Amino acid sequence: MSKCEKLVDVGRRAFLRGGGIAAAGGLAVAIGPRTAQATASLARVDYPSMKLGNLKDLKVDVPVDIAYPDQASPGVLLKLGKAVESGAGPDNDVVAFSTMCPHKGFPLSYNAKSRTLNCPGHYSVFDCEAGGQEVWGQATQNLPQFTLRVDDKGNIFAEGVDELLYGRLSNVL
Repeated sequence: MSKCEKLVDVGRRAFLRGGGIAAAGGLAVAIGPRTAQATASLARVDYPSMKLGNLKDLKVDVPVDIAYPDQASPGVLLKLGKAVESGAGPDNDVVAFSTMCPHKGFPLSYNAKSRTLNCPGHYSVFDCEAGGQEVWGQATQNLPQFTLRVDDKGNIFAEGVDELLYGRLSNVL
């Protein structure tokens, strides 16, 4: 390695080290004296409890259009017919998702055969059985899933969202 190449390598390391120190300093100034717990509580949102439907009205793989947490946030309520980790109801098979692609906001459509929500814009695909995890495409985050609760009469309520809804800086209403 020539003397010039060694200087370039040392220069890169110094640049990266300086950049890391600057970033850490900027973070310390931005957070200030707040604790991590206080910072996390700032991101917490109290969502309304909203009735979306009833278990008796759902059919396996037939999506029901909904809106949550407000009318500007379209979504879908699904009965998958098999228990999933994030499912609600007596069979743990009821889920709900936003139907706005987190990449560019295109409206998603449900594919019953693959149990995915698909974007016609840039071909992102989200797995409904895996909590809206992106399995293909341009999106950089998973699909927002609505937290569900089912009461003793079979009424299905949405009570939260696990990801940032498309087009919002925060999920604060």
